[in-house]
Amino acid sequence: MTMICVIHEMGFARQVADRVIFMASGEIIEEAPPETFFRNPTHPRTQAFLGEILAHH
Repeated sequence: MTMICVIHEMGFARQVADRVIFMASGEIIEEAPPETFFRNPTHPRTQAFLGEILAHH
């Protein structure tokens, strides 16, 4: 079974996702397994987003 969940809660996504897809302006910017996505994002837009979001938690 495949389920797509659109969410802004990064902690939940990190715990339950098999893959994380980051989108901006309707385009896929980055796709990776959760640990790769959160520990080593490759796209500058993803890095900036995670820097802002994770700094507040």
